Amino acid sequence: MKFMKRIIKPKAVIQFWLPPVVWAALIFFVSSKPVATTTEIYWEDFIVKKTAHLIEYGIFAILLFRALKNSGMDKKRAMFYSVILAFFYAATDEIHQAFIPGRQSRARDIIFDTIGAVAGVYLLWKLLPKAPPKLKNWAKKFHLN
Repeated sequence: MKFMKRIIKPKAVIQFWLPPVVWAALIFFVSSKPVATTTEIYWEDFIVKKTAHLIEYGIFAILLFRALKNSGMDKKRAMFYSVILAFFYAATDEIHQAFIPGRQSRARDIIFDTIGAVAGVYLLWKLLPKAPPKLKNWAKKFHLN
């Protein structure tokens, strides 16, 4: 019940839930555009695009974690649900891309997106506690701890 009480406060909604919603909208917008090759060499193009998937969904999962944790959910559950939500959003994004001319819907992109989400929350879970004090203070300022 504590989770529900905190999530409905307008300030918490704007401060913590607006960033992941805006990031999801950005992902949707970018997915709506036809994709161009970044280089003529296939493996280089593949690496650039899949790295983008990892980074965008890593950030998305971190933003979701931040929103869930600051809405009253404990850290472990917030991490789990942020990955699950990122996975489902990745799946819906691939369905969306199936209807965009010049785009393809691929299951492997969902896998890369989910790996990015897991990597994002792993950074918070395992590496942030070992970070230098300056980085920890920055994370605390943005409510990531």
